[in-house]
Amino acid sequence: MVNFGRVLTAMITPFREDSSVNYAVAEHLAAHLVDNGTDTLVVCGTTGESPTLTWDEEYQLFQVVQKAVAGKAKVIAGTGSNSTKEAIAATEKAAKLGLDGSLQVVPYYNKPPQSGLYKHFQAIAKSSPDFPLMLYNVPGRTGQNLQPETIARLAQIPNIVAVKEATSDFEQTSQIRRLTPPDFAIYSGDDSFTLATLALGGSGVVSVASHLVGSQIQQMIQAFEEGKTSEATQIHLKLFPLFKVLFCTTNPIPIKTALELQGWQVGSLRSPLCELPSELKSRLKEVLIELDLI
Repeated sequence: MVNFGRVLTAMITPFREDSSVNYAVAEHLAAHLVDNGTDTLVVCGTTGESPTLTWDEEYQLFQVVQKAVAGKAKVIAGTGSNSTKEAIAATEKAAKLGLDGSLQVVPYYNKPPQSGLYKHFQAIAKSSPDFPLMLYNVPGRTGQNLQPETIARLAQIPNIVAVKEATSDFEQTSQIRRLTPPDFAIYSGDDSFTLATLALGGSGVVSVASHLVGSQIQQMIQAFEEGKTSEATQIHLKLFPLFKVLFCTTNPIPIKTALELQGWQVGSLRSPLCELPSELKSRLKEVLIELDLI
């Protein structure tokens, strides 16, 4: 079974002033993240502004990031879609490029029933049978919850190996853990719930905060795994204000602002996302200063 590690960074996509993708900054940022606690990079997911990227831009980003971290970390490609045909084509392309896996978001807007969701992911898995897939359940964005029973059925497909669970629902996470094999990995989709997810048998987190504190998140997970729960809790509580402020408005607006405050030239956001309001930027800056991040 593939092992994506404990800290998976949902990587932002840097842009130039003209809103074109800044591949050079993406390359440098990817290497920096891996040197600072990241086990796997998730490219072109929600945090990477995938809805406003073209497939050609995504394919180039996959290759740039893959080259930047070759031999040091794994790269997961965000190739999900609410069109099964598109998701199959993009996933096959990522597999041919030699990436390490694919993130498959629950189809959004068209809201298929659970049977349709099962068939959607089954078809993608069947089209690339040797390519590891991670399900991505984020009802707040898709309008549809992938039920634990459906996840359990999908976990029986050999190359569906993990789920990014972003419901922040402990009952759901508990049920997924109860119904799936021990080697089926559950990753928190919210930094605030990483520690709790570990307690429920999770493997780690697909993180936004790891752009800034990847090594500390690694330390928290390491402490938990070694039975040092008090130490893990203290790290969680220390970082909790950061976890919260990074979601004070729509992700990835705050994290891109934080990186700019650190001196990274990640550029603005593609419309319809917009810049962080001044009052929220002040709040973000206060937390970053408190944690000695700027």
